Amino acid sequence: MSETPRHEFGRLPTVAAGLGYMFCRPKMVAGFCVFVLAGLGWIYVALLSAPIRGTIAIDTPFLQALCPPSLDVSWSVGNFSIIVSMWGAMTLAMMLPTAAPMIMTYAGIADTAARKDEIIVSPFVLAGGYMTIWLGFAVLAALVQVTLIQARLLDTGMAPASGFFSGAVFIGAGLYQFSKFKHSCLRQCQRPFPFFFVNWATTPAGVFRLGLRQGLFCLGCCWAMMLVMFAFGVMNVIWMTGLGMIMTAEKLLVGRRFAYAIGLALWAAGGSIMLAATTGHWPALAN
Repeated sequence: MSETPRHEFGRLPTVAAGLGYMFCRPKMVAGFCVFVLAGLGWIYVALLSAPIRGTIAIDTPFLQALCPPSLDVSWSVGNFSIIVSMWGAMTLAMMLPTAAPMIMTYAGIADTAARKDEIIVSPFVLAGGYMTIWLGFAVLAALVQVTLIQARLLDTGMAPASGFFSGAVFIGAGLYQFSKFKHSCLRQCQRPFPFFFVNWATTPAGVFRLGLRQGLFCLGCCWAMMLVMFAFGVMNVIWMTGLGMIMTAEKLLVGRRFAYAIGLALWAAGGSIMLAATTGHWPALAN
């Protein structure tokens, strides 16, 4: 959807004119996009994870499907679509806020272009390309989840069934925090202005491709942190909030120190979990 500056809407009804003026302000559109989509993701995650059975009537088939006491992991289109929708909501809730600096940077450049009477494209198109990558990740994560449940590394309530497995996930994510590939992607996420300045596009298809590329940078930066959810319990909203804040802070802060500190913390947490699991099994091993 393209936009041009200095539109006049005097002949339109008041509501329509107000909507037109709003969509002539890319920063407002960008902020609205991030707020609404992330909010919808959190609402859906809350429906999936809240222990409301017995406190709120959920006798409709739709809510019973959204709020099951345990997850049926048999291979069917219906069951798999529920798992994919769950991960899709998680990516909206956790990752779209981390993209706010990137979307707002684009919107700022678009505002400047609009003042010069240049054609610009709505930030919704950019956000759509970005979220396409993460929705693809949601499908892959759902496949991994079903595989882990069938391997009995997760239980049907989506919680980890092994302390050793949880510790290994933490340590693996901590190692990735020090990788060159991670920091190459993180640099692109922290400094989106040079990327947009060099690759600026004025067509919807071109801006969508920019969103795809930014989504790939973000995926390269954050995929290991997202998989830490398997160690906490997939629908643990408290840890979702914490991890979302960490990933957002990584993109707002310049440099590598914060990422390295998180990596060390993940190592320590993983080592502690594995040590606790070993200690817990020690009497059985001794016998």
